[in-house]
Amino acid sequence: MKHQLIFLSLIITTLLMTAGCARMGQPDGGWYDETPPKVVSCRPADKSTNVNSKKIIIEFDEYIKLDNPSEKVVISPPQQEVPDIKGAGRTITVTLVDSLIPNTTYTVDFSDAISDNNENNPLGNYTYCFSTGDHIDTLEVSGYVVDAENMEPIKGIFVGLYNNLNDTAFTTTPMLRYSSTDEEGHFVVKGVAPGDYRAFALKDLDGNYFFSQKGEQIAFNHDIITPSCKPDFRQDTIWRDTLHIDNITKTGYTHFLPDDIVLKAFTEKQTDRYLIKKDRTDAECLAFYFSYGNPQLPDIKGLNFDEKDAFILQASEKRDTLKYWLRDTTLVKQDTLNLLFTYLKTDSTGVLQSQTDTLEMLAKTSYEKRMKEKAKELEKWTKEQEKARKKGKPFLTEMPVKPLDLNINVQSEMMPDGYISIISPTPLQTVDTTKIHLKVKVDTLWHDVRYILKEQFVDVEEQMSSARMKYILQPDSTDFLWTPGKQYSLQTDSAAFVDIYGKASKDIKKGMKIRSLESMTSVSIHVAMLEESAAYVGQLLEQGEKINKQVSSTNGNLKFEYVKPGIYFIRIFVDNNGNGVWDTGNYAADQQAEAVYYYPEKIECKEHWPIELNWNPMNIPYNKLKPSALKKTKTEKKKKIKNLNAERALKLGITYIPKNNQ
Repeated sequence: MKHQLIFLSLIITTLLMTAGCARMGQPDGGWYDETPPKVVSCRPADKSTNVNSKKIIIEFDEYIKLDNPSEKVVISPPQQEVPDIKGAGRTITVTLVDSLIPNTTYTVDFSDAISDNNENNPLGNYTYCFSTGDHIDTLEVSGYVVDAENMEPIKGIFVGLYNNLNDTAFTTTPMLRYSSTDEEGHFVVKGVAPGDYRAFALKDLDGNYFFSQKGEQIAFNHDIITPSCKPDFRQDTIWRDTLHIDNITKTGYTHFLPDDIVLKAFTEKQTDRYLIKKDRTDAECLAFYFSYGNPQLPDIKGLNFDEKDAFILQASEKRDTLKYWLRDTTLVKQDTLNLLFTYLKTDSTGVLQSQTDTLEMLAKTSYEKRMKEKAKELEKWTKEQEKARKKGKPFLTEMPVKPLDLNINVQSEMMPDGYISIISPTPLQTVDTTKIHLKVKVDTLWHDVRYILKEQFVDVEEQMSSARMKYILQPDSTDFLWTPGKQYSLQTDSAAFVDIYGKASKDIKKGMKIRSLESMTSVSIHVAMLEESAAYVGQLLEQGEKINKQVSSTNGNLKFEYVKPGIYFIRIFVDNNGNGVWDTGNYAADQQAEAVYYYPEKIECKEHWPIELNWNPMNIPYNKLKPSALKKTKTEKKKKIKNLNAERALKLGITYIPKNNQ
């Protein structure tokens, strides 16, 4: 028995030691491979001269992956015929289809398309180059492309150089050398020869490498770029773990200039006018959607109905959406309306010409089907009333008419500068203000308040009756402000609003309280004048860039009043034409988009705590102005292999030196 116990204890001890050793040696499964693949050979050799082969073979020291080469791999000069790019095993093969240009440096920029087959370690910004002449052009230029409207980094837009400095080059000839931006909007154009250039950005829709369509996003300026280089050094950080630095070293490198180009991209306003679609989703309404508006309204000639005084027009502000509401219920019941529709359309030369289309407007739901649905509703209602009668409950003998379903937007807690909106789903025939009552509570009593009911519609110059569908209601005071801290009530009697089909609104009662001054604050910002005699529009933004308030100024002083506590951001733009909205640019007119700037920090507003800021947007690089919290394009935040290894080293109590310190 004694020998058995000794033998058992030896077995247990051995097992514990083995388990302990396993934990000490490999606490989480071993080291992660953090070494990216290495190029071991190229045919032709990298940086070869006098090359006449259109096939390139690149060998690596391990199995690799080639991710989405058609989008990520950029070959410069631009190729008219799509190259054949394949990755298999340890090899990448690139076969050019275009004829080689004499005395030209070619670059094949793989960006982050190459990674190893195990841990997906990216090779990162690998570029292969060769020359068909007797020397290699080695200069580089780099920078960023951002959206001119919201300063968002633009991924995947081409950035190209022209040594032809004329404006016409960008619209007639392909880029000389080009690159593509990464997810941060960053670009590097390599293989550049000495000389003077202009840089352009292009979201190329037709593959010709120059600006040929208005729908293409572009960026341009008149800066002359003269590439150069100089010796420089950078600091490389060696991390002991994810929190502690082990050492900082200096590494020499060639610094290529310029490296701070910023291009602001925009898409020109669509001015080609054509009919996008037409529909009759509601039997009462004929809707037409255009690519672009025009002051001259279309002409309608009925083929199976009399069009005279048949419509009430609802036009969008830009007149690119036109809805013709049928006045006569007889026409509403007619499933098919045939008409001649004459409107202005842009022809192939870009000139507006009169166009007449013969259109058949079919109701989405036929009159017969609508009647069957109403019959079902009546049958259901009748059964419900019969059940109520048998149970001795109150019942009706006639089905009530559905009321006009108004959308009355009343916030339970309103800002002093807010308003009430009243929107009707159909054009209104009458609005009886004697049946609309606004009251304020003073002590314990409610008192009537004079108000202003402002109609909002697009003026159609008496060519046709305009639809009255939206109203704004505010107190009738000098500044249209609600009294802070007070309670208000909006009450409407039955039939205060009646539409053109006889539907009347029901009685409505809505209450609201106005925020007190003590529960709000203000934000004032003085912006250093960027352009003399220019108007500025300032926007106070919530998360997601929702506009909370908008103000304008001609002296750079912007003040946002009645601000609720919370986190905000500020965006301003130079309002060149004074219309209060941001306007895009136009290349032919040499017109840039209106300049936009973001205050680079978030603003935390507290109750009764005014904020005053002074700001010069030029003190920070333009592409760094937009707060990261607002950026929609987020850099991937995958945990890097070296961080996992650093954590492992920390567990083992040893110093960790990354193999590939980037």
